[in-house]
Amino acid sequence: MKILHVEMGRHLYGGARQVAYLLNGLQKFSGEYGLVCAAGAEIAGAISNPDVKIHRIKTKGDVDLNFIGRLRKVIRHEKPDLLHVHSRRGDMLTALAGRLEKIPMVHSRRVDNPPSFFDLHFKFPLFHKIITISRGIREVLLEAGVAKERVICIPSAVDTERFSPVKADREGFLEEFGLTGDGPVLAMIAQLIPRKGHAVFFEALPSILAKHPRARVLIFGRGPLKDELERSIQKQGLDRFVRFEGYRTDLEKVIPYVDMVVHPAFMEGLGVALLEAAACGVPIVACRAGGIPEIVQDKLNGFLVKPGDSKSLARHIIALLDDPDQLRQFSLAGRELVLESFSIDRMVRDNHRVYVETLEGGR
Repeated sequence: MKILHVEMGRHLYGGARQVAYLLNGLQKFSGEYGLVCAAGAEIAGAISNPDVKIHRIKTKGDVDLNFIGRLRKVIRHEKPDLLHVHSRRGDMLTALAGRLEKIPMVHSRRVDNPPSFFDLHFKFPLFHKIITISRGIREVLLEAGVAKERVICIPSAVDTERFSPVKADREGFLEEFGLTGDGPVLAMIAQLIPRKGHAVFFEALPSILAKHPRARVLIFGRGPLKDELERSIQKQGLDRFVRFEGYRTDLEKVIPYVDMVVHPAFMEGLGVALLEAAACGVPIVACRAGGIPEIVQDKLNGFLVKPGDSKSLARHIIALLDDPDQLRQFSLAGRELVLESFSIDRMVRDNHRVYVETLEGGR
């Protein structure tokens, strides 16, 4: 069995990281595995499986029709049995290349927005299976009319050895971020884009700080809203409480030290940062959207609020900060939940089973 994976994202965000977990984990299974990625993409450096053959292809995005020819050339040379299409970037061009080469394909869907008419009638029919990273995404597809036998849920995973509750250097953490250690630290880890809900969090901050004036907020991530969000914080006079720390590749050294992760997203497939927070034993206050309730279970390892409701967000954050015993209970429950349901071994095994079943079904 020879599987060629296509992930064209340039940065090692959540989706690309999942592909790296998968390819590294497939080392335990017999077969040949390759990766097609964008030239200069960060995922290439995250592949530790020496048996994965990496093909770097230049691309200008979804409108680069020449990408089809470049990918077809790789397919003809490698002669894979199956194509696994991961990212949305260039996914339709990838699917067209696969169809022209008459190769079976599966597609991982990581977003919870309803599929478009084009998705339903032109893109999805090109794939034998659509793999969703959460039950929430699967339900969205089923409600849109995708046949249930074509959709399978394989939740994302997290490296529970890398992301753990171990606090090895608290003093170094406090010094790096200019913190004193005498107040709670809240973190938000997400791209700086509208659907992640940063503005909702910032609306909630005055109420939170009125009750917990020593609280500090660390914002991790990059994106087009950075300047706008920084101006918003300055306008509200909150800039001495909030720090924008950019995109980090070493969050396992940061997350264990924060007291809470806040994630008021309006849409979310599942949320790799939430998996990492739970794995580190950090309680979470988030919105009830997409696949978030699958990793943030209300009153088990965090609180869920209605998307866009800044008052409810503030109220639940304050309630959790006021209750150290509940913070500890949520911490233990989150780690246990991840160990039981979001292991890399399980994710790799389930994807491998899809490959086997797809190829056997085509015989």
